[in-house]
Amino acid sequence: MKSAPESGQEQGPHPTVLVVDDEPQILRAMRINLSVRGYEVVTASTGAGALRAATERRPDAVVLDLGLPDIDGIEVLAGLRGWTRVPVIVLSARTDAADKVDALDAGADDYITKPFGMDEFLARLRAALRRAAASAETDEPVVVTDSFTVDLSTKKVVKNGAEVHLTPTEWGVLEMLVRNRGKLVGRTELLREVWGPAYQTETHYLRVYMAQLRRKLEDDPSHPRHLLTEPGMGHRFRQ
Repeated sequence: MKSAPESGQEQGPHPTVLVVDDEPQILRAMRINLSVRGYEVVTASTGAGALRAATERRPDAVVLDLGLPDIDGIEVLAGLRGWTRVPVIVLSARTDAADKVDALDAGADDYITKPFGMDEFLARLRAALRRAAASAETDEPVVVTDSFTVDLSTKKVVKNGAEVHLTPTEWGVLEMLVRNRGKLVGRTELLREVWGPAYQTETHYLRVYMAQLRRKLEDDPSHPRHLLTEPGMGHRFRQ
């Protein structure tokens, strides 16, 4: 990895960057090169540490290695994308096209292979931050209601102090509604997102799964307060 000259200071506001890598020399090089340009740098050497740091520090961008010792980087990316649109630049020694496709499909904004030039990396970081600023949104990983709590980062739901087991499909429905909290999510959109384009007319699926979610999460499933249906239109999560 080549280090860029220190004279090229970044201009404008200096965001917080979370760098996730299990190689100490990479963390050190990134900390030096970013800090000297005014960025605040947070580091993590494990996937669990990365997810924890992301929820606690709310970085403006994440630089993510895929080969972590505890959790594969793709799983870390999925955990982030459960609740935030923060730009994620994958920095990996994996050069296979399939790895790049998997990372981009999982929500990465860019993919850089090691070794890399620092000037190119900084340019890509600036570009990712510009795109994020143009579509800024407020991300909250933990959503609390009077009846249950949803953690979009860890993909867990807790009710009355106990974790509620949801099937992958139940979680898919709940996650989409919670991520669009307060907004009406159309039936076709929900079916397409959770089941796929071939199922976008299978509205009975939604009736079944919404009923299951209400039984598990609502205090009074027959009179739901949070998982609402607007007949003929779609569904809404109300906090």
